[in-house]
Amino acid sequence: MGIIIALIIALIIIVVAVSSIQQHKAKQEKDKRTKAAKQKAIMDESDELMIQLANLPPNPNIVNILNRRSLNAAKLMSSIIPDSKPFKRKVDEIEARLKASEELSSSTSVQDEDFILPDNEQQLVSILQCIKKLRMALKSEQSKGALDAQTFSHEDQKLDAMQLKIGVESILKRGKMAYDKEMLGSARQYFEKALQTLSAHPLQSEYIATKRAEVVVQLEEITDALKSTNAKDAAKKAKDQEDDLDMLFQPKKKW
Repeated sequence: MGIIIALIIALIIIVVAVSSIQQHKAKQEKDKRTKAAKQKAIMDESDELMIQLANLPPNPNIVNILNRRSLNAAKLMSSIIPDSKPFKRKVDEIEARLKASEELSSSTSVQDEDFILPDNEQQLVSILQCIKKLRMALKSEQSKGALDAQTFSHEDQKLDAMQLKIGVESILKRGKMAYDKEMLGSARQYFEKALQTLSAHPLQSEYIATKRAEVVVQLEEITDALKSTNAKDAAKKAKDQEDDLDMLFQPKKKW
């Protein structure tokens, strides 16, 4: 009887041990898939951003940074699941792509271009979203030590300048439309908002100085137009009151 009980206990221990091992393996596989999925998301985002770069001025440095970001993610993905041949092929593919982009950037001199905003509102929103994602990607790479502080600062400032220009020019566009429609109060609010945005920016560039001067002139014109409009309204109101008094005190007609 004691032997049977001992065998039952041993069997239970074996079952529990096997179950624990299986659960541990399942957890390891789940962790691997989670980590691999995270790196896959980084690669997909980098590829998407490189496509969207077509809407921005050429920037080989950003292309190289995104390619290196994809390569680091692919290598980590391959180390997580070393038996996967597709991951190894992906590493080779991105390495070749990075080499080509680095050679192209070293042999091509790219000058800073004036960023021309499209008229389409939807395109502007898309560009703004792309810039925000790029800045977040650069910050992530810098925090991981994959991007040096000087390069990060240089590229982030360029993206910040584009982001500022989109915001300011969009506000001014609405302000000019309101001014053309003689909606002077709304126009003044838009121009004041643009001036506040420009003045509050920590890096006072040539663009900001030029644009601030333009906005100040425009605000002076709006102020003069408002004064003129208010004077005309006051004169008209006074004339209407005078006419009302004349009507009140004029001699009554006898029928």
